[in-house]
Amino acid sequence: MIYTPEETIQYVAEEDVKFIRLAFTDIFGTQKNISVMPGELERAFKYGIAIDASAIAGFGGVVHSDLFLHPDPSTLAILPWRPEHGRVVRMFCTITYPDGREFAPDTRSLLKRAVELAESEGYSFYIGSETEFYLFDRDENGEPTSVPYDRAGYMDIAPADKGENVRREICLDLERMGIIPESSHHAEGPGQNEIDFRRSDPLTAADDAVTFRSVVSTIAARNGLYADFSPKPIKNRPGNGFHIKISVANNARGELLPRVIAGILKRIPDMTLFLNTSEESYLRLGANKAPKYITWSSENRSQLIRIPAPTGDSEDLRAAELRSPDPLANPYLAFALLILAGLEGLKDDAVLPLPADIDLYNADEQTLSAFRALPHDLEEAVRAARSSDFIEKYLPAQIIEGYCAKR
Repeated sequence: MIYTPEETIQYVAEEDVKFIRLAFTDIFGTQKNISVMPGELERAFKYGIAIDASAIAGFGGVVHSDLFLHPDPSTLAILPWRPEHGRVVRMFCTITYPDGREFAPDTRSLLKRAVELAESEGYSFYIGSETEFYLFDRDENGEPTSVPYDRAGYMDIAPADKGENVRREICLDLERMGIIPESSHHAEGPGQNEIDFRRSDPLTAADDAVTFRSVVSTIAARNGLYADFSPKPIKNRPGNGFHIKISVANNARGELLPRVIAGILKRIPDMTLFLNTSEESYLRLGANKAPKYITWSSENRSQLIRIPAPTGDSEDLRAAELRSPDPLANPYLAFALLILAGLEGLKDDAVLPLPADIDLYNADEQTLSAFRALPHDLEEAVRAARSSDFIEKYLPAQIIEGYCAKR
């Protein structure tokens, strides 16, 4: 159910809600929040709740440090793991300066603008995600270890798959929050798991991806485990991917997806810094079904972009699956960049190159030399972002500098 501010205030009173978490992310996608009591909710909707921007990564210094959070009532969700009496709810927020101007480094607002631009040009984008994570044991002090929770493999079952009950709890809590997973299973690595979501509108998909990470970490901790979303938790074992499925529609029939893919392929070197944000990210790329080259094909999991087999959707809504991002990417920023690159492809009538219908992991050097490669390390990704007219056009300087200076 989508609530208005008035309905939210009424819900809080009727459902014994005692704490309202106003959630947002820093520029890197790390979720933050401030809790307010029910009596502050009307003020939050009318004026916003002040926060100290100087303490948030990428938000600025101490000279002009006041920002305001404005809750979006349509994102109201109960936190199921909190008490039934004295409930806790969460809402995502828009961030503004004290004078009401939109705060440029607010990546959720940046995604909103990308969606609005697409809609103004007659296009509707839909995005889904597949996220992998490892579960590790904790020691006697509750600190994470490097010991995987199990030694199961791809789609194994219990008792080899010890994560089955943890995934069950995650999915049930997500469902109680109004987020319905499409599927869940053990992934290829020891202690590695995957949970997938159907495509939805981009803002909902990004909110859900941020919520998902919070729920997984919470449920893992409740079970005495540590959830690791890093790109390469175990050397020489599969890394964690954040596969993004994107589709597009408009009122006229026509081949839209090829032009969107062509736009993304053109701009992928520019945006890789924001999809693969750590040194560790580049240890993952090029191994264990993570891509290295700027290629596409149907169904082929050695490609940067693959077109999955149809699952009942209409042909107009076939999806492209981008396989390079990892779970440390900020979903708001990642989805916005993909939409903007796709719009470029649509506007320019970009021509999709021929598919690479080969196994790139077993191809010889001569074959591979015909393809452009993704940035091979973080330094190269930073250089590509800094020199990109695409990144300069669409991202605030504060975000660009935040990502480049973090290294």
